[in-house]
Amino acid sequence: MTRALERQLIVILDFGSQYSELIARRIRETQVYSEVLSYRASAEQLRALSPKGIILSGGPSSVYDAGAPQCDPEIWELGIPVLGVCYGMQLMVKQLGGKVERAKRGEYGKAALSIDDPTDLLTNVEDGATMWMSHGDSCVSLPQGFEVLAHTENTPSAAVAHPEKRLFGVQFHPEVVHSVGGIALIRNFVYHICECEPTWTTEAFVEESVREIRAKVGEKRVLLALSGGVDSSTLAFLLHRAIGDNLTCMFIDQGFMRKGEPERLVTLFDEQFHIPVQYVNARERFLAQLEGITDPEEKRRRIGHEFIRVFEEESNRLGPFDYLAQGTLYPDVIESADSNIDPKSGERVAVKIKSHHNVGGLPKNLRFKLVEPLRKLFKDEVRKLGRSIGLPEEIVRRHPFPGPGLAIRIIGEVTAERLNILRDADFIVRDEISKRGIYHDYWQAFAVLLPVRSVGVMGDQRTYAHPVVLRFITSEDGMTADWARVPYDILEAIANRIVNEVKGVNRVVYDITSKPPGTIEWE
Repeated sequence: MTRALERQLIVILDFGSQYSELIARRIRETQVYSEVLSYRASAEQLRALSPKGIILSGGPSSVYDAGAPQCDPEIWELGIPVLGVCYGMQLMVKQLGGKVERAKRGEYGKAALSIDDPTDLLTNVEDGATMWMSHGDSCVSLPQGFEVLAHTENTPSAAVAHPEKRLFGVQFHPEVVHSVGGIALIRNFVYHICECEPTWTTEAFVEESVREIRAKVGEKRVLLALSGGVDSSTLAFLLHRAIGDNLTCMFIDQGFMRKGEPERLVTLFDEQFHIPVQYVNARERFLAQLEGITDPEEKRRRIGHEFIRVFEEESNRLGPFDYLAQGTLYPDVIESADSNIDPKSGERVAVKIKSHHNVGGLPKNLRFKLVEPLRKLFKDEVRKLGRSIGLPEEIVRRHPFPGPGLAIRIIGEVTAERLNILRDADFIVRDEISKRGIYHDYWQAFAVLLPVRSVGVMGDQRTYAHPVVLRFITSEDGMTADWARVPYDILEAIANRIVNEVKGVNRVVYDITSKPPGTIEWE
């Protein structure tokens, strides 16, 4: 999709780094389109894409290990600028005749970058700037034609270049926020070295998406899986602009939404946006699907399949429909790893962290054709898109909410009783931070219900009830996250309300796990 916008393309070859998506997002911030591909992409495939530049990501391997991932060596002869990051730099050095060995001293965390050549890649990067290191190997000799651009106390070759071939490498991670001047380096590569133009803008995306939706759909009808979140709501506005009344929005109330949200959603779309919504109450059938199920992947699979079944049934009543629209995003596609499977070996390039109900849950016999205009966008880009086409702030800035909803915030079996407990506890979390004006200080803030009980005392009586976990997250994009340092008085107020107002809860605890090693959601 958006082929015209993708002509200014930077390709990221993924070698298994947790930061590959982040590199792509940083490129997008320069208003240049970027895309993550498997490191197995051949030089021929890359030549066909005609990218303006190629970035080799970091990765967990050592380049000298048996079976370490390798890129096609013909990439160096394409005449396309290449930037190797960490493992990507070491691979470049090794494949072009240099030498990489285990370093006498590894380098992890912050390091001061001493710049030897401030031109090209390092223009406007201050000498002594802090960069984020994460490596145990070092380039001990460089290939012919390469020169050192910068060093650190422990790394003689922290940044290198072959100016004539426009090949560059950095041993640090310019894409992370800890690297001061990292975005300046990325802009140098994108604009000055790759000579890209800033064509990846919200306005251009809207204009071209509308054209492509109309060309694909024509006069046929589209059924949208509306959830009320920023993704599906933005998609509803975009599709309504493109095809008008040929769009039918259907909200399937699976019983896993937050308190009051189904009613609010239908009212908002019908009365304020004038986009009719077909409401379907399917709470009982979804709950029946999860009876006795405790495995999180099985929960997601069953919810995803039931969504499709309900849509098929309801479309027969309201249809016919040729297309099913979904608010699938780019991180959903990458994290599910369905697009990163080697066709010969069947081996996954990336580890599958979890299935996304709108990526991994679709049956092979799905009779709808899919329309997914947002599947190339990151969450922050969707928010910008939503604002540009008139979506109200209460939806644009709504905390991310998983497709399976509260079902994956209840650890273990999902029951009606547990849903009611969690729904009430979650409402208190949101109510407290909203009335204090700090709702938008957090990427997400929610409650999790555990399948255990603990002893407590309320009044003069012993209790044996559930603990609730509070999860407050700060993040820029959801790919990495840190636990929020919430003031104690706020945590205390939330905990007091939960144990006093929510029947079945006698203990509240706080999750202080970052991502990684944890995920934002518990399942």
